[in-house]
Amino acid sequence: MARKVGSHAGTTGPRVRAAALRLFAREGYAAVSMRAIAAEVGVQAGALYLYTPDKQTLLFDLMRDHLEGVLAAWAAVRPDAAAPAERLAAFARFHVTHHIDRPEAVFIAYMELRALTPANFARIEALRRAYEAELEAILVDGARAGVFRLPDARLAARALIAMLTGVTTWYRAGGPMSRSDVAEAYAAMALRAAGAPG
Repeated sequence: MARKVGSHAGTTGPRVRAAALRLFAREGYAAVSMRAIAAEVGVQAGALYLYTPDKQTLLFDLMRDHLEGVLAAWAAVRPDAAAPAERLAAFARFHVTHHIDRPEAVFIAYMELRALTPANFARIEALRRAYEAELEAILVDGARAGVFRLPDARLAARALIAMLTGVTTWYRAGGPMSRSDVAEAYAAMALRAAGAPG
């Protein structure tokens, strides 16, 4: 099928992904058809298959790219030589500031797992687990050093990530707290939740 006049792979492909992201987050994956995505982009439904083989692949690609982006961004700033409390605070600040501008991607990555095929779920879950493991390692190091008081590091990592991710449900630019204020507040709450002294 010929591309619509003015359509180019370099611009339409990203527009397809952006439209799918918006619609999946707003309507839910199951309720969104390829025709609805095409209408959002302004192309014929058949043209979408120039950019993705199917809706499942589109969902998987959005999730994978988000999680790989999170892992890469954290690896670029991870303070490996710092003390556990400093590392936990840095993780909390990073998670909040990285996710605060991506509420739709975050929502999809956590709420649409049930829509993935088993094979795609396994790959996405491995990425999610790799990120959780980054936080879990900090918590284990802190517990061994006597800095954190935790009943179970894996459980604590999951609970902390859920708390930190919650910022995407309420934060709006222009509110009473700046992004940096919110990040600092969450870092302090993460330290308290881990049982850090002071």
